[in-house]
Amino acid sequence: MKASQSGASTHLGSGTATLATAVTRSGIGLHTGTLTQVRILPSEPGKGRYFVRVDRPNAPEIPAQIAFVRQTLLSTELVNGDASVRTVEHLLAALAGMGVDNARIEIDGSELPLLDGSAQEWVAAIAQAGLVSQSERETWAILEPIYVRQGDAFVAAIPSPELRFTYGIDFELAAIGNQWHSWNPAKESFATDIAPARTFGLAHQIDHLRANGLIKGGSLDNALVCGVDGWINPPLRFSNEPVRHKLLDLVGDLSLLGSFPTAHFLAYKASHSLHAQLVLELLAKTNF
Repeated sequence: MKASQSGASTHLGSGTATLATAVTRSGIGLHTGTLTQVRILPSEPGKGRYFVRVDRPNAPEIPAQIAFVRQTLLSTELVNGDASVRTVEHLLAALAGMGVDNARIEIDGSELPLLDGSAQEWVAAIAQAGLVSQSERETWAILEPIYVRQGDAFVAAIPSPELRFTYGIDFELAAIGNQWHSWNPAKESFATDIAPARTFGLAHQIDHLRANGLIKGGSLDNALVCGVDGWINPPLRFSNEPVRHKLLDLVGDLSLLGSFPTAHFLAYKASHSLHAQLVLELLAKTNF
């Protein structure tokens, strides 16, 4: 094991993996409302997870790395040159949560399909394809707390003997209220405990968001909607499904690191923006 100069250590861990075969899924994008098809293919060791806009001349590649994040308003968008891809967090969470380090993700439009609002259809696709082990994975550990905050919202990476993700939310609507969830990848299944959690929205915000050109593809079939009198489209898959979905988003956004350090990631009332800011802080302070 070698220690870096600034709060992280690295060592060789278990091997990396890619898909055994290609899989395809299609659906409507949350914000654009347009139909796209996604084909996830095996990729060589060290290539990482990356998108390919096959509908664009020369099929430009967009790496799933923090350096390519353009905006984080209600989703995470990546851009390389004039090619972009939006709402990548659910698929990236599924790939990372299922242990897929290297994948070529071909898409014929600018936004990933929302599918049912969760990551479970992506997980099913990955399980259908199967995995192939590749090269050794270099892992790293956080040695000192690193955090970002905005008001009372924050995301932190805390030294820990094992990888863990914990999230908290607090909404005035009684049906959501204050919720917490913690997930240990070594002991609990991403496929059953995190992936099925669907995105959610607040009924009183829908008209405003649509007036601003957002959530054009959102519906009661692909998102939970909560109003002052409770959930408009129950039942929930978990009693705390909203916070589990926020944890899902966190996993997807933190996957832009390439690999997770051994740390306890703790978030409260955070956002895609704060998630991305933590990734930048981790890279700046650990030199990984």
